[in-house]
This record gives sequence, C-alpha cells and structure tokens, in this order.
Amino acid sequence: MSALLAIDLGTESARVAVYSADGAELALSQSGYATSFPRPGWAEQNPEDWWRAVVTATRAALTEAGSPPVAGVAVATTASTVAVLDEAGRPLRPALLWMDSRASAESALTAASDHPVLRYAGGSDAVEWLVPKAMWLARHQPDVYRAAAHITEAVDYLVWRLTGEWTGSRMNAVCKWNYDPRGAGLPDDLYADLGVPDLRDKLPGRIVPVGDPVAPVQAGARDELGLTGGAVVSAGGIDAHLSLLAVGGARAGRVSVVCGTSTAFVTEIDEPVYPPTVWGPYPDALNTGRWLVEGGQVTSGSVLTWAGEQLLGRPRAELPGLIKEAAALPPGAHGLMVLDYFMGNRTPLRDPRLRGAVLGLTLGSRPEEVYRAAVEGVAYGTRQVLDSFVDGGVPVDEVFVSGGIRHNPLWLRTTADVLGRPLLLAAEGNLTLRACAVTAATGAGQAASLAEAAAGFAPRVTVVEPDSSHRAAFERGYEDYRAATEATRAIAHRLSAPDRHTG
Repeated sequence: MSALLAIDLGTESARVAVYSADGAELALSQSGYATSFPRPGWAEQNPEDWWRAVVTATRAALTEAGSPPVAGVAVATTASTVAVLDEAGRPLRPALLWMDSRASAESALTAASDHPVLRYAGGSDAVEWLVPKAMWLARHQPDVYRAAAHITEAVDYLVWRLTGEWTGSRMNAVCKWNYDPRGAGLPDDLYADLGVPDLRDKLPGRIVPVGDPVAPVQAGARDELGLTGGAVVSAGGIDAHLSLLAVGGARAGRVSVVCGTSTAFVTEIDEPVYPPTVWGPYPDALNTGRWLVEGGQVTSGSVLTWAGEQLLGRPRAELPGLIKEAAALPPGAHGLMVLDYFMGNRTPLRDPRLRGAVLGLTLGSRPEEVYRAAVEGVAYGTRQVLDSFVDGGVPVDEVFVSGGIRHNPLWLRTTADVLGRPLLLAAEGNLTLRACAVTAATGAGQAASLAEAAAGFAPRVTVVEPDSSHRAAFERGYEDYRAATEATRAIAHRLSAPDRHTG
C-alpha cells in the first residue's frame, strides 16, 4: 500500500513522518540544525542545513516504516523564514529565521502605507514577514539583494529541492507577501512604494493552492531521500496554519493553538472582519472561499526553556522536577510577574521592540517561584491573543491545543485556568505532520478535497477543564500583566533601539 510522507521544518529540527492512507503513523524521525544569533533580535540559519536534516530524517523514517512506496509528499515550515539564493539556488547569505526582528523600521513603513491589500494584514506587515525582510536586505545589504535571483520562504525552498520547480504556496503568499488572490495578485505598486520594485522577479512565479499537486519528486532528490513510488509533491504551507486540517477541518469558532517555541493561533471565518489586533483576514489562504485569521506569541515555550535552563541553570533532565515543584505552589502567590515579550509581540500589540521582564524579585525568590511566574506570564500572553480574537469579532468556541505544551503539565493546566475555558488537547504530538499527510493525500488523489481528507485524519483529544478556584488569582495576575506591559513599554523601546547595538 502506498504511503504519505510528511515533512515539518521547525525552528530547531526537521521532523518527518510516514503515514498510511488511512491516517496511521508508521514512523517518525527528526534531525536538527543550528541557529546563530549575531546580534540581539537577529536569528539566522543555513538553508543547506535544512536539506541535510530533511534527507537524514526522511531516510530514517522510511527505513523504520519498511520502505513503502510513497504516493504523496507535503511540506510545512515556519513562516517567513526567508532564504536568499542565487540563480542556482545556492545561499548568498544565511537565511533570516522567522523570529528575526531586525526589520522593525521596515515593518513600520508598511504601517504608513494606505495600500488596500494591507487591510488583509491588519494594516501593516509584521516584522517577521518576507516583505519587510526583503526591504531590510535592499536597504542594508544592497549588493546581496541585487545578486539574489530568489528570495523565498523555507517551504518553497524545500519544494524546489524536491521537485526542481520554483513555486510558491498560496498560503504563504497571501499571509506573508501581501498577495491578493481575489485581485491583482502580487502588489507591484506596493512593493515599489516600499523600495523593492523588483521583488516580484525574485519571488516564485507560480502560486499553488494548498493541497494542489506541484510535481513529482525529481530523480536526484528521490535518490538522496531513498524514495520509491509516484511521490507527487503537493503545495503545503505554514506549519501552524495547516494544523486546522488536523483537528477535523476548519470551521467557524474552531481555533487551533500550536504551543511550541512560539505559539500560533489560527482559525477560519465565513465572513471577513478587520480588527487591527490580528493578522488577517486572509482570503483563500487555506480553503478557497473562506478567510483565515492568525494571532501569535513570538516566544512562549522558548521563555520556559530560557527560565529553566539558562536563568536557573537546570539541565534539561532536571526540568520535570522543577516543574513539579512549581506546580505545588499556589497560583500568583510568589509575588512575581514575567512578561513573555523576549523577541517582541506578534499580536495583539504588534510591537517587535517589546522585551521580556521579570518583576518583583527579592533575595528570597526561589527557583520554582520564578519558573511558575514564567509559566503564568506565557499563559497571560495566550489569553491576550484569544481575548483580541473575541473583541475583534472572531468567534472562539473550541480551542484545540497541541505541540510542546503536552509535555509540560504545569503549562497546560495553567493555560486552561488563565483562559477559564476547556482545552481540547490533541493526543498526537505533531498536528502539522498530520496536516501534511492530509495535504499529501489530497494532492496524490487519495481524497477529493482537503475537507474530505481532514475528516479522515481527525485526532483523538483529551479535555482539560479549568479549575474555577484559581479564577480570582489569575484575573488579578492578568490585570497586572497588562499593566506591566504598558509600564515597561517605553524602556523596552529604548533598550531595543537598533542604534544601541551598533558600532
């Protein structure tokens, strides 16, 4: 029986899974790569490392699965991790990782534009997105920008490595390049106004909807990966956004919250609304005829890793003990507040120059108190995003959670308590991989539509109910979190000023 190959390029590693046609996971493997941080707010990776990791993980997964023939392949990656390549596809410089916030001035320029396509992005492009990053390159590394034949998302780079075709995921194009699928397509006039009039020439020319076939895997890549079978590559997209396909399909009021290094919030709505506190609504980004809405925390699980391993110096093997000690403390009783803006804020504040903070420290503060405060701060950030959805007219009826949060019981429990609503915890560890299988099945002709394939890949869930006895403490904490955000904004902006870290 033919299998499906799902590839998920994350922040730290490539994860590859092999699925049967009926949705059973046959094998899973991963391979990591390094990130460099040349300056505060900068984050870079080598695209060649991505491909090496994909090859390593794919060969291992296929071997574990018994080397079945592969009918379909799909790729998801972090969004707006941007590769800069020459005509032959060789990197001209390190890729700018999604969390790289160097293009804050360029992001601000997009906010000053009145171009109508920006209403699909809440009025401006975020600092993470491809267009501000291209603008930064054109302004600060003009020789590299001029030499670049391809400025492309990580997902499109991997599709090229697989197929030899330069194509763009319609999801990434709509959500990150200001592509208008219902109007002019790529907005040349906006790019010209922003100082990158030739950007269209550097982007993939063919834009493909999610789930549509791109091309079969080319011979060289088949040999490297150890693939047999037809292996048609389908258009994938953004890791968290695709997760809606793995919770039974998108419908109004259903929100997928993917909690990992960062936290992404995605949902689809039937009719557009335009609050400035969300990203979107994006037309036809996932399902044609519907509107996708996005929110996000730039740092969430990464804050907890930093608190446990870097600040408190606990080896990773000792973190379960620290989590258990922190969970034994009463909510909010430690007198501490952690702000989760270590790399800025995505939504609803859309402020890349906010910074993290630990407030209330005394000489008596204990490690478990600091860690618990960090967990609560991340949970307050999650509530801030979902509150902005509801306040902006985006319904939130079901909240599916997945990702690294499932391995941290304190984070999971605290999030339910801070939100004051039940969470539907997906039993599967990686909904993005399952969503890639849905996409691959559709493109390979094993399902008539994304909706049909998604229904067959719906996950098992566990309901995590909130503890009502913690409500008062967390309401006070959330009020303090929002007040502390405003109180520290000006100093955060001064500390993160670009000229502070030059010379």
